[in-house]
Amino acid sequence: MAKKILVVEDNDQNRTLISDVLEYYGYTVVEAMDGADGVAKAREQLPDLILLDIQMPVMNGFTALQALRDDPLMREIRVIALTSFAMKGDRERIMAAGFQGYIAKPIDTRELPKLVEQFLEESQ
Repeated sequence: MAKKILVVEDNDQNRTLISDVLEYYGYTVVEAMDGADGVAKAREQLPDLILLDIQMPVMNGFTALQALRDDPLMREIRVIALTSFAMKGDRERIMAAGFQGYIAKPIDTRELPKLVEQFLEESQ
């Protein structure tokens, strides 16, 4: 059975690119356009992994992560930050917030499937 990945990204082009790459590699992909939509879809779909953008309208990635962690149904789902934050200290701040991983933008489409596989293996 294919692993289910929730991609929460407000940029249509980024979301489509990530989804297309992951679907090509056999994953089932669910998409959300902002943090609030992402939390709702996570509750509904219970994905194996969530790729969560940090900077979004309605609800940012940090707030969405907190909502996921506060819900017993979703507390154990691995959540990976998708971000263009690349300054010194950003990775540490993101990891300290409770994300289990970090993928920098722009997305490297050759690296993405390897990173996702690695994150899924770590969750077992």
